[in-house]
Amino acid sequence: MKPIQTLALMLALAAAPAAFAAGSMDGMDMKGMDMKPSAESKQAPHPVAAEIKKIDPQAGKVTLKHDPIENLGMTAMTMAFPVKDRTSLKNFKEGESVSVTFDKVDGKPTVVDMQRK
Repeated sequence: MKPIQTLALMLALAAAPAAFAAGSMDGMDMKGMDMKPSAESKQAPHPVAAEIKKIDPQAGKVTLKHDPIENLGMTAMTMAFPVKDRTSLKNFKEGESVSVTFDKVDGKPTVVDMQRK
């Protein structure tokens, strides 16, 4: 074989597996496979120290200055959050130090539990 033909054949053979791997996955049975994004945290929710800055019982939200929320991948900041049990807001006052458990509810970071320190 001529050197050019040999090189072309070698390149074609080397590219074949990559072309096969890049093919469509249509028709493949994906039942039972965990298809969640890998960036999602698998950590269980745990209490985080926070200070209540504002309470909005009508909207069912509380603004908290909080420590990092590891299970949601959030750094320490001040932010308003919806509260799963909005009636619990009547038990708290602005300025109080609390221990808060956060989780995603309907895809949104939400206060699922809040206790006085």
